[in-house]
Amino acid sequence: MIQQTRELRGIPLWLLKAYLVEIGGNELDCGVIQGLGWKIQLQQLADYQVGSIRVGQVRLELEADPAVFPALNEALEKKLLRAGG
Repeated sequence: MIQQTRELRGIPLWLLKAYLVEIGGNELDCGVIQGLGWKIQLQQLADYQVGSIRVGQVRLELEADPAVFPALNEALEKKLLRAGG
């Protein structure tokens, strides 16, 4: 089993849940999304602040079968690719 923890900034929790459902997950519980061979726990964190700028943060804790991890990671990375300055 592959385990990975990431803290993501600048993406709202509701949008991250929607992305995970789009790549094949089902929301089971409060913040738990599960797909075939993988499960992700999401947790809203306190905003990250630099000076007067505040950005939302979400902790993503992933567990996946090694066989499905590469495809899951690629799909997730495409969803998380965000434009900006």
